[in-house]
Amino acid sequence: MAYQQIKQRIISLVYKPSEYLNEALLSDQIGIGKTPIHQAIDRLRLEGMVDVIPRKGVIVRPVSLNEIMQISDVRIVNEGLCAELAAERISDRELGELERVLDESLKGVEQHDVERMMMLDREFHALLSNASRNDVLSNVLTGLHDRSLRFWFISLSERPHLEMVLAEHRAIFEAVRAHDAAAAREAAVRHIRSFLENIFKSNVNAHGLRPQDES
Repeated sequence: MAYQQIKQRIISLVYKPSEYLNEALLSDQIGIGKTPIHQAIDRLRLEGMVDVIPRKGVIVRPVSLNEIMQISDVRIVNEGLCAELAAERISDRELGELERVLDESLKGVEQHDVERMMMLDREFHALLSNASRNDVLSNVLTGLHDRSLRFWFISLSERPHLEMVLAEHRAIFEAVRAHDAAAAREAAVRHIRSFLENIFKSNVNAHGLRPQDES
């Protein structure tokens, strides 16, 4: 619970990039003991969400264009493969689950619920990963996607952007439902490239997004 709550606050920018986190204060805010908080911080450090600075404490890892470019490079290859495998292996039940997520996403767009759309995006990609029937690939994509989620609030907060994401998910779904592996790969790659392009178009300075990693 401590891990999930701290992670969600980092992803949704409640805890902002480069912000220092005090474990005692986190314990008070979340209402969980210090030992689970410490364990959660250690797990988030391993996942690249926070850094532990000697003699200074815990800091939310800054976001950078270099980081998202590198993540996107890896996602393009692996999301494409995932969609291709899913098109070949997906079950009717899983297709129904993907369609449910798309229906809920339409409501999220209409309500301009950015955080809800972010979580539905996460669910959509998780369902697609599971449908690939490749556990190693699914685990890789889960980590990559979680590291991308903070950029939702930086680059995908406007309604046209949310509509774009929904349309891209719909294209992936239609290709997977048709069991067209090549079209599914193409749609997934186009989706990740669109995400990256939108980040470059966004007002990066307003969100502390650095042009390169200063570490």
